[in-house]
Amino acid sequence: MSADVVKFNKFYYAYPNSDLVLKNIELTIKPGSFTVLMGPSGAGKTTLCKAMAGIVPYYYGGRYAGTVEVLGQDTKGKRVSDIAMHLGLMLEDYESQLVSLTAGEEVAFALLNHGFPPEEVEARTRKALEDVGLPGRENYQLDELSGGQRQRLLLASVLAVQPKVLVLDEPVSAMDPEGAASLYKLVNSLYQKYQMTVVVVEHNLNYVLPYATDLVALKDGEVIAADSFEQAALRAYDENCLQCLLPEIWQVKLCLQKRDGVSLGIWRTTDDAIAELKAVYGRANDND
Repeated sequence: MSADVVKFNKFYYAYPNSDLVLKNIELTIKPGSFTVLMGPSGAGKTTLCKAMAGIVPYYYGGRYAGTVEVLGQDTKGKRVSDIAMHLGLMLEDYESQLVSLTAGEEVAFALLNHGFPPEEVEARTRKALEDVGLPGRENYQLDELSGGQRQRLLLASVLAVQPKVLVLDEPVSAMDPEGAASLYKLVNSLYQKYQMTVVVVEHNLNYVLPYATDLVALKDGEVIAADSFEQAALRAYDENCLQCLLPEIWQVKLCLQKRDGVSLGIWRTTDDAIAELKAVYGRANDND
C-alpha cells in the first residue's frame, strides 16, 4: 500500500456557478487509520469525500485546481468505477445508491460492473452479505429489509470489491443511538478484519470516539487541523465553531488541561474520563 492512501495537493473546487467549496486542501490520509472528518454544516466535508472518489470534479463538473491521489495514482483521467475498485464510497443518502430488486442482485450488480466473472460474483456476494450481518438474504426484496438492513446492504455492495479505503459520509444520520452504535461497531470490526483505511464524516463524534485514530477538522472549505485525534482535537478546541462539535468528555478534558495545566490521557469512554478524573483530582484533594 502507498505511504499515503489519499493525498490532496493544493486542491481547490467550486461546483458549477458556485463559489469555492474547497480551498487549498493539503491533506493526507494515512494507511490503516480510522480517520474522522468533522466540521460545521457547509464546511465541505461531503465534497471532500466525493473528491476522494473522483465524483468531484469529474461527474459534477465545475472549476478545480490541484490534484487528488488515491493509492499514489492521480484521479485525473481515471473513471469513477476504476477508483471505486480501491476506494469505496457510501453517501448519506444511501437509498439513492440502491438500484436492484433483491439483496443478492444489489451486490452482484456492483461486482458485474467491475468485470468480475459470474462464479466469483456469487462467492463474493455471499461473503459480503455475511460480513455485514445479512447471511442468506440474497433473495430478499429490498422492501423486505429495514432501513438499517438496506444500509448494511449498500455497505456490502461497496465492500464486495474489497477496496483498500472505505469512505462513509454521515452513515448514521437517520439512525437512533442504538442503531448508530451497532453500525459503527460493525464498521470497526470490518476495519480490523480487513486492515482497511476508514474515513468517516460524522457530526456526533461520541459514536466514533471509541475507534478514531485520526481527526480532520474543516471550516469554510479549509483544513483547520489534521493529525492524530488528540492533536487535531487540541487545535479544533481553539475554534468556537469546532469546539462545540467535539465529544462532550473531550471538551471537559481539554478545558481542564488548559485551565489546570494537567496532562490527561486518551478518553475513549465516559468510564475512562471518570477513572482518570478520580485519579488526578482525587490525589490533588488528598494533598490539600
